[in-house]
Amino acid sequence: MTKEEQLEDTTPRVIWGRYLTRNVQFALDLTVLLSGFVLAYLLRFDFEIPRNFYRPLLTQISFVVLIQFAALALGGVYTFIWRYIGLAEVKRFIYAATWSALLILMVRLGLPDRFGLWKVPLSIIMADSVLAFGGVLGLRVLRRALYEKYESRQRDVMATGARKPVLLVGAGRAGVLAVKEILSRRETDLNVLGFVDDDSTKKGSAISRVKVLGTTRDLPRLVRELEIDHVVITIAQASRKEILRIVKICEEIPIKVRIIPGLYEVLEGRVEISRIRDVQIEDLLGREPVQLDIDSIRRELTAKTVMVTGAGGSIGSELARQASRFSPAKLLLVERAEFALFNIHRELLGLNSKFPILPLVADVGDERRMRALFSTYEPDVVLHAAAHKHVPMMESNPTEAVKNNILATNRLAQLSAEFGVRSFVLISTDKAVNPTSVMGATKRVAELLLQVLDERHAHTRFVAVRFGNVIGSNGSVIPIFQEQIRKGGPVTVTHPDMKRYFMTVPEAAQLVLQAGSMGNGGEIFVLDMGEPVSILELARDTIARSGLKPDEDIKIEITGLRPGEKLFEELSVTGENLAKTRHPKIYIGNIAKGTHPDIQSALMELDALASEGSDVEIRKFLNELLPECTVLIPASPKPMVEFVSAGAH
Repeated sequence: MTKEEQLEDTTPRVIWGRYLTRNVQFALDLTVLLSGFVLAYLLRFDFEIPRNFYRPLLTQISFVVLIQFAALALGGVYTFIWRYIGLAEVKRFIYAATWSALLILMVRLGLPDRFGLWKVPLSIIMADSVLAFGGVLGLRVLRRALYEKYESRQRDVMATGARKPVLLVGAGRAGVLAVKEILSRRETDLNVLGFVDDDSTKKGSAISRVKVLGTTRDLPRLVRELEIDHVVITIAQASRKEILRIVKICEEIPIKVRIIPGLYEVLEGRVEISRIRDVQIEDLLGREPVQLDIDSIRRELTAKTVMVTGAGGSIGSELARQASRFSPAKLLLVERAEFALFNIHRELLGLNSKFPILPLVADVGDERRMRALFSTYEPDVVLHAAAHKHVPMMESNPTEAVKNNILATNRLAQLSAEFGVRSFVLISTDKAVNPTSVMGATKRVAELLLQVLDERHAHTRFVAVRFGNVIGSNGSVIPIFQEQIRKGGPVTVTHPDMKRYFMTVPEAAQLVLQAGSMGNGGEIFVLDMGEPVSILELARDTIARSGLKPDEDIKIEITGLRPGEKLFEELSVTGENLAKTRHPKIYIGNIAKGTHPDIQSALMELDALASEGSDVEIRKFLNELLPECTVLIPASPKPMVEFVSAGAH
């Protein structure tokens, strides 16, 4: 039998089954409503109804039940599935009971005395409302209880020898969501035996029939007594310190530890809470959740046309995701890499947003193309993430770094001023501080360029946002380490003392939007990056998280600093007095007006040098233009790529 024939064969049965279920539902409700009214009369007269009340009872019961049925239908009671009834649905029963009782009361008070048969006694109205609607609700609660009991039996049957016993760490909101979904999925291979939570007041309580058995200090004992297969962290937005503490406890037992996705991703529908995964090195680098001033970002983005350049990159794509949360009028995704643009466009369309999301294949350095886009779509906000960011690569290609990071930024900023863009936000980097690399120097020039433009154009706010390495971004150190581990090593580190600042992609994007909404114009916003992380220790942790031993299973090789690299990154330049903002993780670095170099002349010189392909001259000019800049000048004009090592930074 074909699939089509099977469908034709089963469809009538499905429809007929639903029809029977609906009819049975109506019949049961009718029985309960009729019984409730009769029982109200029986209670009113101590179960001995006088004969002279038989006629009023039979007269009143028909219109009372009719009103109650109508109230249930209008209240939406028949639109939801019985076995999924919850607190939200209970409200509908309360509304239906209240409105039907009020209508029956109005009939009783409004009818003249000659219609006495239709006037329901007040005590009967009150008692019947409780009995009738309580009974109808009770039917559905009973149905849900029976369904859950059946499901529980099914799970128990499947659990015999097939499911892994686990403990959940964290009996908060994320833990509640996790245990409910795990229990509701037949296909899961997890058998949740209990919670542990450091809130001692929760001990002994139960969540979806799963008890809180103790605190994390009890983990060794519980793992041993219950023969636990692994532990799952179910703490929403757990801090790095908390994850590290739990991981350390589990490693000492030893027991495998896993984690659920961040709660905000679950609530936004981006991932399922049941998609439990191993604890990754990114989790250990995470920091406290970002608290945003949602109202200020909403004022900046909602109902505005937002353009994101470099929208296919790791930062640009996350900026697009975060911006889409605030319902812009249009979201313009500008990207020259076709496949990267296709991916982020498809992902955002899958969110069923109610505003246009336009994929625009374009090179930000192509002035004609960008002018056409500005003229057609008239953006209100430009988030400029398009750039060449890889330090060693730009050491080998300084001409392209100048073209993309300086000249293209200048043209885009000039177009923004010309077409009345309200806010232009440049994504900068901590490598722009006292730059030793071409990439850092070009980003520093771009920062200064925006400050000059902000002084000249009052109607457009030009701001820059400066931060460090982003975990999981294209070309970042962790994916390089993981690839080297997959190949059997060695893991390469450029210097044993090297340290870097890290933040997650969502955190960086959120803070960029926050900073962009706060600026008056001309500011360089500096994001609080927390404490710097040792790259050598990061390599060791990445190897350990892969289930291997550093220096035994996987060797660590020190390769030496590459051109343009520094041991330590800085967040502010001499002369920038970092000032606090109303957001605890965002600071402002302002240079006094009038202290900028002659940017306009510098742009003309850099344009000429880039056109000539004068790599060495570009390096010399950047050092002259920026007093704090110390870009390496090679002794010979050979390509710098010859001495770029494979070490991770």
